[in-house]
Amino acid sequence: MKLYDHPLYRADVSAVAALPLPWETLRDRSLLISGATGLIGRLLTDVLLLKNREGLGCVLYCLTRDPDSAVALFPADAAEYGLRLLACDVNRPLALPSTLRADYVLHLASNTHPRQYATLPVSTITTNLLGAMRLLDYARDVSAKRFLFASSNEIYGENRSDRDLFAEDDCGYLDCNTLRAGYAESKRCTEALCQAYRSEYGLGVVIARLTRSFGPTIRMDDSKAASQFMKKALAGEDVVLKSEGTQYYSYTYAPDAVSGLLTVLLLGVNGEAYNVADTSCDVRLRSLAQMFADAAGTKLRFELPDTVEAAGFSRATKARLDGAKLRSLGWRPMYGLEAAVQRTCRILKDCD
Repeated sequence: MKLYDHPLYRADVSAVAALPLPWETLRDRSLLISGATGLIGRLLTDVLLLKNREGLGCVLYCLTRDPDSAVALFPADAAEYGLRLLACDVNRPLALPSTLRADYVLHLASNTHPRQYATLPVSTITTNLLGAMRLLDYARDVSAKRFLFASSNEIYGENRSDRDLFAEDDCGYLDCNTLRAGYAESKRCTEALCQAYRSEYGLGVVIARLTRSFGPTIRMDDSKAASQFMKKALAGEDVVLKSEGTQYYSYTYAPDAVSGLLTVLLLGVNGEAYNVADTSCDVRLRSLAQMFADAAGTKLRFELPDTVEAAGFSRATKARLDGAKLRSLGWRPMYGLEAAVQRTCRILKDCD
């Protein structure tokens, strides 16, 4: 079964599409989306395709390095409902059609898992920073209505136990003179770049700071902890934890992350950043691993990481976000963490 045909996945997409957001803002508009085949971008695109089936009339220009492969991720009639896959690598100068004048630009493309941080440190930085600069230039040149940057909880660095939750105006410790800092520092710098374009060129920008996320749109080469737990669970194997598991993090189920992005895009105040997080989904890593093991009926065991994995691991031991600012816009997660884990495993077990 294809993911987009699975009844639970379709229910997730429908739940986001049914939220009381000002969808009319997007009526007959065009959106340029980088990272449209990733964990968040793919589900976001499916939500917007469903809204188009209901008559919203968006055109979705989705940037991907390999359109021929990407087309299989979406329903066969997706082009009829506004999907346009464009070959593009944001690490290179944009080669977009001269007639393309997007109303909204969403920069979601990023290297987002430990093995990429360790083996592709340069593109980890450039995809975030130079990719954003190219898209910001484009948004400025076409007078886009709004630019959304998908940032990360990692911009906060390490919580040195002087607070329970990071609010948007907090900042923890980050050692910039390390390989692993490339991801977090480039996200930080890109946020500053967004503010610079807002100030110098009058571009409307909003920033969504996503937490660690998981869900059925995960790529199978993803090496994040939750993704590794999920793959072991799907294979019916013991779930492996490569630390003591005492790390305390905020997590978000992908449909809730997408609803958060849309809330920021459509309701966020120009120039503001918002944490897409809710404390009901905060969990210690060991407990999350156990949830995946329980969903699969297997056991949890411990194993040392290899050198490459260890180089890409986050050094933060406590990274919980305060989501009050986004909640003030009306956002709420639709799923509890344990239910989201079980849902993810059920969907992926049935899919190709």
